[in-house]
Amino acid sequence: MSGPKQSTSPAANGKAAPLHDDRRSHPRYPFTAAAEVTDMKSQARLNTRISDLGLEGAYADTTSPFPLGTVVRIRITNGSRAFETQATVTYALANMGMGLSFAPPEPEQLWVLQKWLDELSGKTPSEPIPSAHNQHAEPIPADIQLAVLQELLTTLMRKGTISYSEGAAMLQRLLP
Repeated sequence: MSGPKQSTSPAANGKAAPLHDDRRSHPRYPFTAAAEVTDMKSQARLNTRISDLGLEGAYADTTSPFPLGTVVRIRITNGSRAFETQATVTYALANMGMGLSFAPPEPEQLWVLQKWLDELSGKTPSEPIPSAHNQHAEPIPADIQLAVLQELLTTLMRKGTISYSEGAAMLQRLLP
């Protein structure tokens, strides 16, 4: 019987090939980084290593995994960046590690995670998400907002996320 993840061969372009698991809606990539995992109830803390990472979770190598269902706070550090969010232990393998499913992270934390995943997959890096805590930010002028909406709709149509007729109807409503 195979384990919880199955690795593919390295990608031809030198980027990491995703790890596949039929239960996952987003790919996982081989990723090595230091992590601190803290049980939210007992405050027990593990210093461990992450061996794979995806948009919705990670695998932490540890000889003493927390029990299935444990709610934890995870902080993953790689280089000068750190990602932190709440997670739940979705599987635990004694003397091996534990699978963690992330709770939805804060926007700034999501940006860090997405940047790592973009680098691992070879995609164009994401732009930083502006901080909601920045009280001194200038409001974005309406004409720039309109241009961004038009660009977004055009991109969604090009990628097939929305049909051409849906996008054209929305664009028509945006224009005076």
